[in-house]
Amino acid sequence: MILVHHLENSRSQRILWLLEELGLPYEVKRYERNKQTMLAPPELKKVHPLGKSPVIEHDGRVIAETGAIIEYIVELADGRLGAPAHREDALRYRHFLHYAEGSLMPPLLLKLVLARVPLFGKTAQRKIKPMIDVHLDYVESELARRPWFAGQEMTAADIMMSFPLEAAVARAGATEGRPHIAAWLEEIHARPAYRKALEVGGPYAYA
Repeated sequence: MILVHHLENSRSQRILWLLEELGLPYEVKRYERNKQTMLAPPELKKVHPLGKSPVIEHDGRVIAETGAIIEYIVELADGRLGAPAHREDALRYRHFLHYAEGSLMPPLLLKLVLARVPLFGKTAQRKIKPMIDVHLDYVESELARRPWFAGQEMTAADIMMSFPLEAAVARAGATEGRPHIAAWLEEIHARPAYRKALEVGGPYAYA
């Protein structure tokens, strides 16, 4: 049994979705954010020193970082939703699995932080927006070529890409003038496993 330490409105929603898609047994321990700071509660530091989510416990192991958790779970599932057999698709799979947090998420997080800074925050946000648009236009062009990020079938790379794109809708108008991103989001939100993960995880502001 996999225990998922799940924080509301966070990256950990992706782990619940992945587990539902794969049909693996799991349990959820929910945590709520501090209403004033929106930070994770101190209880998470008892699970892992970083005090962040997602974290999973399985077979005596404590595993943090979304990408590492996704790779671990895909391996448990004998490679289902993992890298496709075709080499080019496999390369795209690995690219987007890492691109989601390595390149797309940082400017979105920076924009969120700047939105909370008085006086110069709004000015700084305007300088960040063109950087975000470069990424969103790139993603739009990729989804114009194929239905899923790695190729013709959904993979864990799509699950990895879900949170930054959902966040980008709220923070950066990701679907404005980008019909392929909009269609992709509509497609994933309609999946039974995605909807079930929402029921299990509780309130999620980005769906």
